[in-house]
Amino acid sequence: MALTSQDIARVAHLARLELAPQETQHTLDQINGFFRLVEQMAAVDTEGIEPLAHPAAVTGQVALRLRDDVASEPNQREASQVSAPAVERGLFLVPKVIE
Repeated sequence: MALTSQDIARVAHLARLELAPQETQHTLDQINGFFRLVEQMAAVDTEGIEPLAHPAAVTGQVALRLRDDVASEPNQREASQVSAPAVERGLFLVPKVIE
């Protein structure tokens, strides 16, 4: 699948973008390059290959470096709601905007 400069112009019009001719050509080259890459990947025979649960599963050592989920700041709800026009049971009250 390859796009033409007319396709790029149509998409730019729909997105309300104004592209100069050199920008149109650059965008066309980038998108068509992406499509070529996708076609190359689709051509690879993956029959019988199980999907990976995680990219690092190839090494056999999946170690996510996540920090502990610990509250590090004190609860300041009351201080944050002092200037609110309406509060009920710790929640901000706002006017209904959708009928």
